Amino acid sequence: MRLRNETLESLCEEPRRRVQIQVAFEEPQHHREDLMTHAQLVERAVRWLRRYRCGVVLSEQACVSGEVPDAIGWKQACHSVLVECKVTRADFLADRDKPFRKKSEKGIGSERFYLTPPGLVKIEELTTGWGLLELRRGRVEMLHASAKNLRTATGFRYEMNLLLASLRRVEVRIEPQSITDFLKWKNRMAEYNRGTLPEGLTATDEERNGFLEPEITV
Repeated sequence: MRLRNETLESLCEEPRRRVQIQVAFEEPQHHREDLMTHAQLVERAVRWLRRYRCGVVLSEQACVSGEVPDAIGWKQACHSVLVECKVTRADFLADRDKPFRKKSEKGIGSERFYLTPPGLVKIEELTTGWGLLELRRGRVEMLHASAKNLRTATGFRYEMNLLLASLRRVEVRIEPQSITDFLKWKNRMAEYNRGTLPEGLTATDEERNGFLEPEITV
């Protein structure tokens, strides 16, 4: 009789074990995008801006208005593209309360995007004109396009301030050399090499620079 009871108990335990195993395997899997840090998302934003045909890209540099864009790039015709990276709902909601968000004419970026993990922000929550990017399966995808005329004359001046402040940081780091000397190093190299550049170096006036090409309508 004891043997029968033990057998019965064993039979009753078996389904429970199978259920537990099944539940364990059905637990939701975390996507890599959900575990990304802000710094990693900023890196993805910079890469995306390069693919979005921005010839100059800066990340986390400040301007006098107090705005520190996570990433911003410039195309021809001084057309700028701003990307703000948000990894949490709290971060997204806090961003909307910043002074240059409440008064959008003080913000920078002809186009403006949020970059988030999947499902963090709904399109209807976006400020008018803003676009939405999501990192899905390791790729940045555009869910909602941005308007292209969001920057005002005030925003343009703040962008100029950001660029000049960034150039000044470069100048400080290369002192006592000046930025001009730094940019003309190929000229000096040619002088040392009897008027010609060493093999493998491209002359400055032959370097590809989209910002010196005729402007096109964005």
